[in-house]
Amino acid sequence: MKQFFAFIRKEFFHAFRDRKTLLLLFGMPIMQIILFGFALTNEIKDAKIVICDYARANLSRRIIDRIQTSEIFSVKSFVPGEAMIEEAFKAGDVKLALVFPSDFEQKVMKDGEIAFQVIADASDPNTATTLNSYVQSIVQGLLAENQVGYPAYQIIPEVRMLYNPTLEGTTNFVPGVMALVLMLVCVLMTSVSIVKEKELGTMEILLVSPVNPLMVIISKAVPYFLVSLVNLTIILLLAVFLLGMPINGSISLLYFESSILILTALSLGLLISNSTDSQQAAMLISLMGLLIPTMLFTGFMFPLENMPIPLQIVANFVPSKWYYIIVKSIMIKGLGFSAIWKETLILIGMCLLLLTISFRKFKIRLS
Repeated sequence: MKQFFAFIRKEFFHAFRDRKTLLLLFGMPIMQIILFGFALTNEIKDAKIVICDYARANLSRRIIDRIQTSEIFSVKSFVPGEAMIEEAFKAGDVKLALVFPSDFEQKVMKDGEIAFQVIADASDPNTATTLNSYVQSIVQGLLAENQVGYPAYQIIPEVRMLYNPTLEGTTNFVPGVMALVLMLVCVLMTSVSIVKEKELGTMEILLVSPVNPLMVIISKAVPYFLVSLVNLTIILLLAVFLLGMPINGSISLLYFESSILILTALSLGLLISNSTDSQQAAMLISLMGLLIPTMLFTGFMFPLENMPIPLQIVANFVPSKWYYIIVKSIMIKGLGFSAIWKETLILIGMCLLLLTISFRKFKIRLS
């Protein structure tokens, strides 16, 4: 064991003496959690709108006041005519326009209908649809609070958002970033570890040493396993204290599940390292071969249910998909092991399979 710990210490020296490696190990996780937490979000805030109120009635003013007090919309201007609305859209300054007709209040009193025009910039269809639903929600809210004062019969659904009532984007992105960072850092760093020994010509020394070749592989994985746990701690601290995301479940269970993903990623990195002969090839396979599949098939950026069936099948072979489900169940829903045991078994199976293949692919003789 003294020899084994000596190899582990050597790997720590290799990792920490290079500033670029340190930046990759600790800088990338911090930057990704900050970028995904603040820059990349599916929430819409301060969307600029213009309003054309021909009616100038009590009800239209109530709707406008509610829109102005909302964090979603930012009223840029009130325009006297619809011609100026088109100019605002052409300039790209606004995302939405509201037009209240001159007979707006008369129609409400006569027909019991609240009818006004919502004009949206559909060059971004998702944003346009979301903003339109926000406007409808504001109007429905006025009706539900009985602030309209007109005898119009309406069916008002009562909506309740479980686990994320404020619809914060960080609730979706933080678990995905955790999976992305752990996969990339572990696979990238371990994939170049054995290849580096080959390029430096020190692999022969390691193979003729009295240490078992399997111990050489394990000693290269241990430092990055510990560093990944540190990265996980940093991500959780940033998520809780910087992004305001609570951890509703067991922290120890979260670390246990994360350790399984880290071991899976380390096994995959060792497999890539054993199968390549240059650091450039190992890094290219690690980055390009894992970055896109992890972002596409994890489920935190694109819904897997909307993908074709063949791609949904492919997603089942991506470890980060199952980890993403586990993290959301623990952090957001506060569930225990009984709710995630199937996903845990799948991750353990992937880890054992990749470890077995990595050990078998390790060549104890150099050609």
